[in-house]
Amino acid sequence: MRGVALASVSLALVFGLGACSDLELPGKPLPAERPVRATEVLDFGALFDANCAGCHGRDGTHGAARPLNDPVYLAWVGEDPDALVRVIADGVPETAMPAFAQSRGGMLTDAQVAALAAGMRTAWSKPDAAAGAALPDFAAAPGDAARGAAAYATFCAECHGAKGEGGRVPGSIVDPAYLALVSDRALRATVVVGRSDLGMPDWRGDVAGRSMSEPEIADVVAWLVAQRAAFPGAPEGPPPGEEKRDG
Repeated sequence: MRGVALASVSLALVFGLGACSDLELPGKPLPAERPVRATEVLDFGALFDANCAGCHGRDGTHGAARPLNDPVYLAWVGEDPDALVRVIADGVPETAMPAFAQSRGGMLTDAQVAALAAGMRTAWSKPDAAAGAALPDFAAAPGDAARGAAAYATFCAECHGAKGEGGRVPGSIVDPAYLALVSDRALRATVVVGRSDLGMPDWRGDVAGRSMSEPEIADVVAWLVAQRAAFPGAPEGPPPGEEKRDG
């Protein structure tokens, strides 16, 4: 009988504890206070600060990488509805932009990637960013480097110097280290939408009253690509002592 009584008490305790599981017991955190799993965070601000601000800046600008609070850039990317999601999910090959989607080895779920893309557009896009202009294609191969030299002289040389060595805008855009680090896609983005954080205009503002055409954009990109050194940082000319051996 005693064993039966103990079993009854045990069952009563189990059921009693079960009944109390929904009660707010002393020390038990409220639902709002309970930690959220990293994969369940969908707040744009939290996601951006944790994953993007380190390169693109706390408010989407003044970081080491391209500003993301640029309405013209977001309008341009928005021409392809899935482009921004793909960039976040897959990263950008041959650049420091990693893939963030779990399916690509990153830390974010598909829902979090979508929340980041939607949040950027909600926070920073503007309906009239392109002012009714026909936006250039988001993705296109570089054009012709020879034609690009002429297009560069028309649209870029006044600020960047005749050979890209720096002019009104400090710094060389043909610096081997820079060109080795920047992808063709990033060069196209800079030519098309400029750099709002650095005062560089988009494809419509280089020459008053004249926008760059699609071929001119592609050709300038090709000219920049052609300036890349095969081995950045390698000394120019033959190795030391080579001239003596040849003589």
